[in-house]
Amino acid sequence: MSVVPTTIAPEVEAAVAGFMLTQAQMTEVVERMTKEIKMGLARDTHPRAVIKCFVSYVQDLPTGKERGKYLALDLGGSNFRVLLVDLKSNTDIDIVSKSFVIASSMLSGPGKDLFDFIANCLADFCKEQRLQGEAIPLGFTFSFPLQQQGLTKGILVTWTKGFSCEGVVGKNVVALLQEAIERRGDLKINIVAILNDTVGTLMSCAFTSRNCRIGLIVGTGSNACYVEKTVNAECFENYQTSPKPHMIINAEWGAFGDNGVLDFVRTPYDRIVDKVTPNPGKQTFEKCISGMYMGELVRLVLVDLMAKGLIFAGERSEKIQTQWNFQTSYLSDIESDSPGDFRNCSKVISQLGLVGNHVRDKLHLRYICEAVSSRSAKLCSCGLVTLINKMNINDVSVGIDGSVYRFHPRYHDLLMFHMTKLLRPGIKFELLESDDGSGKGAALIAATAVQNQVSK
Repeated sequence: MSVVPTTIAPEVEAAVAGFMLTQAQMTEVVERMTKEIKMGLARDTHPRAVIKCFVSYVQDLPTGKERGKYLALDLGGSNFRVLLVDLKSNTDIDIVSKSFVIASSMLSGPGKDLFDFIANCLADFCKEQRLQGEAIPLGFTFSFPLQQQGLTKGILVTWTKGFSCEGVVGKNVVALLQEAIERRGDLKINIVAILNDTVGTLMSCAFTSRNCRIGLIVGTGSNACYVEKTVNAECFENYQTSPKPHMIINAEWGAFGDNGVLDFVRTPYDRIVDKVTPNPGKQTFEKCISGMYMGELVRLVLVDLMAKGLIFAGERSEKIQTQWNFQTSYLSDIESDSPGDFRNCSKVISQLGLVGNHVRDKLHLRYICEAVSSRSAKLCSCGLVTLINKMNINDVSVGIDGSVYRFHPRYHDLLMFHMTKLLRPGIKFELLESDDGSGKGAALIAATAVQNQVSK
């Protein structure tokens, strides 16, 4: 019977040592992030802040009594969804949704074409649901960095996630979509709110969990929002006079580190990834955390070690040599294997065009994946702890969505472990998987917006 090796070669350990964050480094990340968030909130320092802490204009959390039919549009990547959400009670919610694929050519084409396409898809959906004659409020989830100037006015700051449509940055995306809808002339849709997907996630969880105060996305990208005291949100024009005590802040934490303050936890592999993205020098924190980049980080480590003959010695693979060919889902597959079992790992190795007969190679590949995913969870924990400390509350729920959190087998446990170590003793928290924050959350914000219009 062959013995399964359990030790990692020193050269492999050395290659990923930069991903192994210490407790002291994590504490330093929290301190630096706290400083950056305060800069983002303050009017004087906001222009030069990297964590922008944008005002969401959402000041009301759900009461649990929201009712009615609402449309939701969820645009956050090359797939987008249109949803019809019927809020019958806080436990009885009917959701019908349809996904549409945006052609890759449209991701970098004229912005007008993109919004015309979205309006066409909205019309198709409304026709299928027999809604043509109804005037239905719509909540628009737009998951790109957005500076809001009102609940229905959001200025695109920069495209991320592979988009580069011209004529949209610096424009109000609500107006662009409303104009596309009106160009058709056959839809009675009124966009009553634009929101970030983190805000939708928070609202969705707050509908049933009364102390939810943070919304987190960790999927293709990463971002978070939280509930701040209105008087601290200085970029809100009525921050001193608003009768409402709270404001949801869209942190846009993906840009943390764009000014160099995260360089002490970045590796040479992070710098290589950054250079080949459409937005070099931007979204530094996100590039250390999110699903769009984790697989590429693993691939770069593999290419490095293979060139030195330290893993898969003597093997060649065109797939491994090609950028972005190591999918982040492979990390979840590989780390799902139980100790000593490499079934999923063997499948991934085969998909990559490798033979990988040696158990030690599989052990090393798993170790590399664990290093990258653990750093992601550690940095995410630092961010969540920063927000909990900033709110200064002792009992909080965090609503979370995104493919990394949902599908990685250890991510939830890693967050729980590292947050507990970083938080002050006695603070209670729970992590809740959001139930369709981008859809249900958008509908809830639309519902509260309509309710506020009625009560004025």
